[in-house]
Amino acid sequence: MSIKSDALAFFDACETGKGWEVCKEWCQPDAVFTAQADALTDVTTIEGYTEWMAHLLEPLPNMSYEMLACGADEEAGTFVGAAVFKATHSDEGGPVPPTGKTIASDYCYVFRFRNGKIAHMTKIWNDGYAMREAGWA
Repeated sequence: MSIKSDALAFFDACETGKGWEVCKEWCQPDAVFTAQADALTDVTTIEGYTEWMAHLLEPLPNMSYEMLACGADEEAGTFVGAAVFKATHSDEGGPVPPTGKTIASDYCYVFRFRNGKIAHMTKIWNDGYAMREAGWA
């Protein structure tokens, strides 16, 4: 398989809240996660991030994403994907009671592969804007 097809499969599993049990298929066991976003300060592994995403299904059960563009550099072992995360805070489980507000948040993922598996993931995201949209900040 190509890194692009593996990255897209991981992307979909992660963004639809499948969690680490499904997402680990495409990742190194020690895969690292980074983001310059306050909401993700304590998340340092891809395992932790995929579980964080899975827990978002509680307050945001209709969460989905729209892929805007993606590309892979097979030689460099890197994939970049840009998307819009979409959801409505309709259920309990968020930092405040359900607000009924809708989120449409732009973000990018950068995956670096090692030996055919994702070894490092960076999320580029304006979490403050997204939290305000949801009524969480």
